[in-house]
Amino acid sequence: MKAIVVETPGGVDVLKPQIVPDPVAGPQDVVIKVDSCGVCFHDIVTRNGTLKAGVKMPLILGHEIAGTVVEVGSRVTKFRPGERVATTQRYHICGSCQHCRTGYEPLCEDRRFLGDYEMVGGYAEFVAVEDDNVAHVPANVPLHEAAIVACTIGTIVNAMREVGRISAGETVLVTGSGGGLGMHAIQFAKLQGARVIAQTTSPKKVDRLRELGADEVVVHERGADFSGEVRKLTGGQGVDAVVDNVGSLLFQPIRRSLAVRGRWILVGQLTGDFVPFNPAQLFLKNISMLSATSTTRRQLEQCLELVSRGGIKPIVDQRLPLSEARRAHELVEAGAVTGRIVLQPGA
Repeated sequence: MKAIVVETPGGVDVLKPQIVPDPVAGPQDVVIKVDSCGVCFHDIVTRNGTLKAGVKMPLILGHEIAGTVVEVGSRVTKFRPGERVATTQRYHICGSCQHCRTGYEPLCEDRRFLGDYEMVGGYAEFVAVEDDNVAHVPANVPLHEAAIVACTIGTIVNAMREVGRISAGETVLVTGSGGGLGMHAIQFAKLQGARVIAQTTSPKKVDRLRELGADEVVVHERGADFSGEVRKLTGGQGVDAVVDNVGSLLFQPIRRSLAVRGRWILVGQLTGDFVPFNPAQLFLKNISMLSATSTTRRQLEQCLELVSRGGIKPIVDQRLPLSEARRAHELVEAGAVTGRIVLQPGA
């Protein structure tokens, strides 16, 4: 099959088209013909070497996958060839540890993340994923939209509903609001009845962010402290919660933007930078630092149903053939994408 392989960390030139063996179904595997695979910033930090934990090269990137089942293993009973499916961000969990048994399978110590570990990823014509990490796609949801649901919507639902417990009437700041996670965070926050302040460095994205439901949009130059404007918009009080899709680059402005008893929900980290701070700056305001990672299969199923009912619209900015993986990475790194790019091996 055709695939994009990364053998060593580096720039976009390490994304190399290759012909590799087709995946063979193990007993619990679902072999999927990939229709679409989203390009996440996680792919960027895996490719360039910023992310090291759980990474084993050579590898095929890509964890946002949807397609059609072509083969199933001998122990698979829930899926059949011809069915349309999407994946969580993993291809293996143990299924028996305390995390897997209690609905926290993204924390399974034996997990294998799609696109991080060896040659199992969505930048390819086919991929084999264990059935615990696959969900059916409703008939009215296009596969190119279904591909990005687990990461961009599922992670946000996990962060805002399960971890952050966003409620009606609260004010929520969404950082990196013009990206894949941010644009879906705006939509879900509005579903929860929150007032949304969107942060962006791109004036070109303001109208789109307002269309998605942002009540206010804070635009600033890269590196500038935007907390003064956030506090002005909240009568000097600050926001009740932040959905942080950026990480250490915005650490100080976010800290200054939070109200007393604010919740800081960490979802994304775009660099390998560390941040020094005085813990008193948090506990004197009773600020909670929380985090959410990935999506359970149950959350993926719920989010696909939410998309099917029209509650949230997956935002796909561009669809490109697999051969344009380098261009896709360049666009994502430059912040030139509104939502997600998906690669389509069959295009």
